[in-house]
Amino acid sequence: MKSPLLSLPGAVPAEGRDEGVAAHYGDLFREQRALADGSGLVDLSHRGVVTVTGDDRLTWLHLLLTQHVSDLAPHQATEALILSANGHIEHALYLVDDGTTVWTHVEPGTEGELIAYLESMKFFYRVEVADRTGDVAVVHLPAGSIAEVPDGVAVREMPHGRDLFLPRADLEAYAASHGPAVGILAYEALRVETHRPRLGFETDHRTIPHELGWIGTAVHLQKGCYRGQETVARVHNLGKPPRRLVFLHLDGSEVHLPGHGTPVRLAADGAEGRQLGFVTTSARHHELGPIALALVKRNVAVDAELIAGDTAAAQETVVEP
Repeated sequence: MKSPLLSLPGAVPAEGRDEGVAAHYGDLFREQRALADGSGLVDLSHRGVVTVTGDDRLTWLHLLLTQHVSDLAPHQATEALILSANGHIEHALYLVDDGTTVWTHVEPGTEGELIAYLESMKFFYRVEVADRTGDVAVVHLPAGSIAEVPDGVAVREMPHGRDLFLPRADLEAYAASHGPAVGILAYEALRVETHRPRLGFETDHRTIPHELGWIGTAVHLQKGCYRGQETVARVHNLGKPPRRLVFLHLDGSEVHLPGHGTPVRLAADGAEGRQLGFVTTSARHHELGPIALALVKRNVAVDAELIAGDTAAAQETVVEP
């Protein structure tokens, strides 16, 4: 779904999974600094929006999600996963309950599959699931923003900012009043800086929550049964995940950033050495320079010098080995 904010001066369309919104509006670092300073807004209107209503909405979702939501207080933001029977991550949900409705936003294009799964699990519960992507747009305001939130708009309040579920018809006017608009590349750079994983970027078909640091933030370890819980409990209590997320400081002299999937190897072994992992997201940061997240084998030494493709990379630990 193409955002109306792509008509703003300087807008350069994003590609890939973020197609439909602006990558930037002409000055990537200025836009990053604006977010870091608590000004501007990020157009996330390409993300899917799903609502759940009905008296049983929280107790029902509690049975399906990795997060403890049966007693979720109104207006308290949380995040949760849906796992396969083998514990692999299938969906990541960012949600809030406003007292009558659970509002959730998800990765672009995943809402249909999510709704199909939820519908298949309704049984006798008093719940209604709806795709609201067509009439509701997600807008992100950074931490420290003084932008007003319109009456009746659901809000997810988090340490790094607020997500608004704004009527799509109001998006252009709201951006004009509370801008400047900031592109998705600036938002992604700050996400990488704070080590926040993203479905489809930091995950592949076999990713389990422990590898990305989602235990505690999106996975509650003291709740009842849900699909995939056996894997979560077994790895937490008896073992270690096979891979771990790391943060990379990349060589700033390189012109090109290593893209998603770029092999990560030991620097000592060179570009022909054994692959130990892959880059998940890379970005240019206004203060840190080129940075990235990567998923590597658990037994890679925490002080090992790495290369991403042919780019030197110094690692910082995100998930302990």
